[in-house]
Amino acid sequence: MKPISIDLTESRPFGHDLYRPECVVVCRDGSVFVPDWRGGITRVRSNGAQERLLPSGLEWLRPNSLTILKDGSFVVAHLADHAGGVYRLWADGSFEPVLTALEGRPLPPTNFVLADGDDLWITVSTRVVPRFPARRPGQLDGYVVLLRGGNARVVADRLGFTNEVRIDPDRRYLYVVETFARRISRYPLNQNGLGRQEVFVELGEGHYPDGIAFDAEGALWATSIFSNRLLRITPDREVVRVLEDCDADFVASVDRDYASGRLAELGHIDMAPRTLGNLSSIAFGGEDLRTLYLGCLLKGEIRVTRSPVAGHPMPHWDVTVPPFSGTT
Repeated sequence: MKPISIDLTESRPFGHDLYRPECVVVCRDGSVFVPDWRGGITRVRSNGAQERLLPSGLEWLRPNSLTILKDGSFVVAHLADHAGGVYRLWADGSFEPVLTALEGRPLPPTNFVLADGDDLWITVSTRVVPRFPARRPGQLDGYVVLLRGGNARVVADRLGFTNEVRIDPDRRYLYVVETFARRISRYPLNQNGLGRQEVFVELGEGHYPDGIAFDAEGALWATSIFSNRLLRITPDREVVRVLEDCDADFVASVDRDYASGRLAELGHIDMAPRTLGNLSSIAFGGEDLRTLYLGCLLKGEIRVTRSPVAGHPMPHWDVTVPPFSGTT
């Protein structure tokens, strides 16, 4: 594969007054969707027009991620300090719980949800509530839930702060981000759910992976919070820094505090150095799937630039979401 790099100075802002756009989802019609921490979802259309879905009564909801179902409705992961679960939202503002408890216990703060056909893959970063003390080496209590046919069960466990998941283009593996284990694992897909865990890549110092997406060549792109790095990992596991907006001194301090176990106590996650503010999400869009949308935890906008490689379309790519009517 040819070397790839992206110049951040060629990027542009997209959207405005977004509220914690941690996860970016893009459809073929140019609609870009991000969670809104005030209890809903914001859509930014290709012409820049925005609309918000903020249903009355959902002010308590803290959507950390979203996925789009075949009928144009959404499922969001709820990441409050002391509560979790996944909820379904419709464009008219109606909503319902999808999964709020498992094995008789409430779901802890819930990080991510991915729809694949009729399946929902759900990640819980840690069993620790609130989750902040889990930002340390060796804390392996995150897990993945598969909701299939109305039945939910844990299919992967003992993970280091479980974050985004993706199914590869050949549909052989589920790839799982472990943010504070600083690695990406994968599991073979089978009829019962998942096979045995394999560590796909160890990332090491300065890398705290969060969001992932596949491109058309089978490479996996990964964002890194704190260091504001965008990585491209080839199928033969070569890791290339595609983009970097890094404050070296700040990242070195994060690494030191992580190694000493103090990262859980400090406010690094709420710092937004440089142009990118804790780069957390990547999505491919545009007519040719060569437009990159970069979401950040702490920015009120998305950064948009061009990619030399097309992305692999997500399951929701051809879904059309109706105009929002449940806005406030």
